[in-house]
This record gives sequence, structure tokens and C-alpha cells, in this order.
Amino acid sequence: MTKFEDLPKEIPIFPLSNFIIFPETAVPLNIFEPRYIQMIDDSMKSSKLIGMIQPKKTGEQNKPDLYDVGCIGKITSFNETNDGRYLIVINGINRFKIIEEVLTEKLYRICKISYENFSNDIIQKKENINFSDLELIFKNLKSIFEKKGLIINWSELKNQNLNQTINTLSMASPFSLEEKQILLETSDIKSRKHKLEEILKTYITDEFQNTTLQ
Repeated sequence: MTKFEDLPKEIPIFPLSNFIIFPETAVPLNIFEPRYIQMIDDSMKSSKLIGMIQPKKTGEQNKPDLYDVGCIGKITSFNETNDGRYLIVINGINRFKIIEEVLTEKLYRICKISYENFSNDIIQKKENINFSDLELIFKNLKSIFEKKGLIINWSELKNQNLNQTINTLSMASPFSLEEKQILLETSDIKSRKHKLEEILKTYITDEFQNTTLQ
């Protein structure tokens, strides 16, 4: 397990729109762009750590502005396909805030970052939440997932620890880019649970209003 004090203060950045990883979640990625092939090559030779972050809708097409907060993850699985793509799995470790971008001759972007506001991501404090507190979240999310034709393994979620479950739901839910960013930036699991409930409430309310208006 990566220790907080071992986390790098300068990392390669992978901007991916409407895609966020959270601490204690794992996601597969299909890498094919030359700049990110280079990034993965370099990461595999060093710490295997990269920073996942959302780009904003402003800035240049090939160099969009970035949100301030992302999550550093470790490459835990790596496979190369016959056509030169990389199939990797990233495990989220700790959130970070961008301090500044570093000038580089690399194809990909590099940033200086700070973990100052997110030290509890690795040094976990026990939150006073029980799985029974998530019943309404599960119910509302199941309704939204079913209507959008999305599938999630609910029984597998319940086998995870509470932090993993809330973070996985925040990451996998069909929310907007801005809503997912809000969830990522919440200070702790308890706050994220409340914010998740608030966002779900607006979806359920909108769905009810659309139904009654027909």
C-alpha cells in the first residue's frame, strides 16, 4: 500500500472528460493516443502513479483548462494489445489539488500538486455511517440506472467497505461532469453521502415532474 508521505508532488496528468476516479476505486482504461501511451510508458518505469482529472470546457482543444481537484491512481494491471493499445487498470489512492503546471517537452502534461486538504484519503478515519443509511441511495440509484439501461452489480457493492461503496456509486452514477466534480471535492465520506443524496433528490424530483406532466 502506498504511504501518504511517499506520494509524489509532481505527477503526469491524464485529463478525461466526465470520468473521475475516487480513492479506493478501480477502473479499466483503454489507452491509444500517442501522448498517453508515452505517459504510461514513463509511469511504468517509475512509480506507476498518474493523476486523473477532469478537463473544463474552456481552453485550447488539445490543452483544455483543468479542474483544480483530481485523484492520483496507481497502475495495477497492464496489457498491450496486438494493435499497440494499452489496457490498464487504475486504482484510486488520494485526491490532490493542482498548484501549477510544469513546462515539459513530453507529449503529456505534468503538474505540481498538493495533498494538503486530502490527507485522510489514505489515513482513513472511521466514519459514523452504516450500510442501513444507504438504503435510500440504493433505491433511488437503482431506479435511475434501470431507466437508463445501465447495469451495476449491487451485491458486489455491499461486499466492499463503506468508503469504497460510496465512492464507487459517486464515480459510476450517470451524473453530469459538474456533479461528479462536486462529489470528488467533498471533504469526507459523510459529506459525500449527503451530497449524493441531494443530487439524487433532484433527479428523482425531475423524473416525477416529467411523469406527471405527460
